[in-house]
Amino acid sequence: MASALVFDLDGTLVDSAPDIHAGVAHLLAEEGLPTLSFETIRGFIGGGVPILITRVMRALDLPDDPQRHADLCARFIQRYEHDPGGLTQPYPGVAAALDMLDLPLALCTNKPEGPTRALLAQLGWTHRFPVIVGGDTLPMRKPDPAPLHLAIERLGAGPILFVGDSEVDAETAARAQVPLLLFTQGYRSTPLDRLPHHAAFDHWDAFAALVDGFTPR
Repeated sequence: MASALVFDLDGTLVDSAPDIHAGVAHLLAEEGLPTLSFETIRGFIGGGVPILITRVMRALDLPDDPQRHADLCARFIQRYEHDPGGLTQPYPGVAAALDMLDLPLALCTNKPEGPTRALLAQLGWTHRFPVIVGGDTLPMRKPDPAPLHLAIERLGAGPILFVGDSEVDAETAARAQVPLLLFTQGYRSTPLDRLPHHAAFDHWDAFAALVDGFTPR
C-alpha cells in the first residue's frame, strides 16, 4: 500500500482557473492590452508562471522580450501572492477525501511557493501539507522529475503515489518512475488513453478506495 501521497495543486485539488484568468486580465489591462478568454487562459495553465506568460505574450503577438517577460511574471506573482482571490475553490469531495487520509502528504506544484502558501492559508489547508515543493523551489519545474523527487525525499516515506491531472503531471510521474493517479476533471487536453497512469478517477468520492486498493506494479 501507499505510505505517502504527493499532490499537484491546480487542476487536481483546486480549480484555480478563474483566479488565474482574473490575474492575467488585470495584468493585461494595466498594459493596455486586450484581454484573452477564460478558455484560452485555462488552456495555458500547468507549466508554471513563466510558461503561462510566454503563452499569453505569444497569443497577443507581443515581441519576444525577456525583460518584459520577467517583469510581467514578477507582477503576476506579486498580485497572486498578496491577493490570491476568492474564485479558487476545491473540487467537490476534495476536503472529505483528504480528511479520510492518515498518510503524510506533500504538494508538488508548478505554482510558485508564495502564491501556493497564500492559497493554502486562504483555504485553511496549511496544516495538511507540511511538505511543499513549488515552481520556484528548484531551478527546474515539472515535468522535470527533480521537484517530485525532492518532495518524496522530504516526506521520507514510501511507496509513494503521485496525484495529478495533466500532461505535465503524467510526464513527471513517468520520468520519476512514480505511479500516477490521474484526476480526469482538471486541465488535461490529451485523451486519457494517451497518458501513462496507474489509475484514473473523475470524482474525489472515488479517491480513498483507489489509495486503499493500490498495489505497486
